[in-house]
Amino acid sequence: MSSETEIKLDLSQEALDTLMGSDLFGDPDKVLDQRSTYFDTADRMLWKEGYTVRIRQVGGTRTQTVKATGPSRSLFARSEWETPLEGDEPVLDHTSPLTGEFGGDLKLEPVFDVVITRRLWNVVENGSRIEVVLDEGAAISGDRRSPIREAEIELKEGSPSDLFVFARKMDAVANFRFGVRSKAERGFVLADAQKKVVKAEPVHLEQSMNAAAAFKAIALSCVRQFRLNEDILRQHRNPEALHQTRVALRRFRSALSLFKAVLPGDEPQRLNQELRWLAAVLGEARNVDVLFAKASDTDLISKLKTARAATYRDAIEALDSSRTRALMLDLVNWLECGDHLPGNGSVSADIPSGQDFAVRVLEKQRKRLKKDGSALAKADDEHRHEVRKDAKKFRYASEFFASLFDDKRGARRHKKFLAAMEALQDELGALNDLATGPEVLEKHGLADHPAKDTVVSHRDKSALLGKAQAAVDEVLDIKRFWR
Repeated sequence: MSSETEIKLDLSQEALDTLMGSDLFGDPDKVLDQRSTYFDTADRMLWKEGYTVRIRQVGGTRTQTVKATGPSRSLFARSEWETPLEGDEPVLDHTSPLTGEFGGDLKLEPVFDVVITRRLWNVVENGSRIEVVLDEGAAISGDRRSPIREAEIELKEGSPSDLFVFARKMDAVANFRFGVRSKAERGFVLADAQKKVVKAEPVHLEQSMNAAAAFKAIALSCVRQFRLNEDILRQHRNPEALHQTRVALRRFRSALSLFKAVLPGDEPQRLNQELRWLAAVLGEARNVDVLFAKASDTDLISKLKTARAATYRDAIEALDSSRTRALMLDLVNWLECGDHLPGNGSVSADIPSGQDFAVRVLEKQRKRLKKDGSALAKADDEHRHEVRKDAKKFRYASEFFASLFDDKRGARRHKKFLAAMEALQDELGALNDLATGPEVLEKHGLADHPAKDTVVSHRDKSALLGKAQAAVDEVLDIKRFWR
């Protein structure tokens, strides 16, 4: 079994051509034509359980690889088992982890192929040995194809920080985005139904993790959610993808706040401010989407459609900007090499266990919601907005830490908690829409539109306040899943 540490980068055709034409690498040490066939059961059981099986052919050589993967793992580490083969069918024997996990009677079938040309370089950066790979090709399933253009920078020997030094050199030559999809995932997305939106995936935290390791796992899941929805948003201008891109940013910012006690230095605050900027730009488009969904007047729909096009254009420009690229590079660099990690400034003995830390955080968030949400009808819109933020942060914390309390009782209580929290967020969200709607209309020159009351009517505010207060009380009455 081997373990890899690498950075994956998604490239446009222009970026790939620019890198290939630059003098950053020189002539490749190797050029390989590869065909990889991925196998699974008919119901995709291996993929669902976090495993992939492929047979890769390079020239006359075939190699079977089993990988333990899955979205909850780090973006930069995974385990794999390799076996030389003579034929084109998988061989599952006692050396394969699949036999111990699923038994020896798995019926595997080919699902898709990945055909690429791989160019490989070995470089030295600050004394660290780094393998650089540029892959160009496609995932193929029947008559469907999905282009693949990506780079992988793998540390062979030395410091992980040098990977980011070299990545910054690449960024100076050609723009990239961090890759969060493996070739296997690209292929399964192609073979099966294409998602138009990606909601937050469950975060699996090991009981042995300390708070710093838990934060890293949570933060990387937020990066993954952001990147997957960013791609969908840029390609399709999908309102739900926009919403989930913002959710990913909010989840990351909430994690920075929740873990503040174990995140030393000024970098977390600086990153949070940059994330706030990006979330605000996307928020302008989301605000118009909310009104657009409510509008029924033909003229108002037309004008909101124009406003929506402008705000989406601003959102895409922000995502494509050098500021966002720098933010993501700095953010992932900090997650992998920051002072919060043991050995980089923090001492393991000073970091609480993940479970102890989770209990403290969840208790704190519950007390805050209880205090701030005690009298919503008497509060002003600004205060109710703070309660809404309290509720979101509490819910995100409950999702982040759920796997640490997943015994039968904890899971049952957590399910009830999430249902009550979703109802609370719906009511608080409706109140927030009433408060922000007039501002959005005014910003786009629609404050005096004859049909404005159809999207910002306050006639139900009293009823909403009553429902919101009842929802707060319901959340607080539910037994705590972390006890």
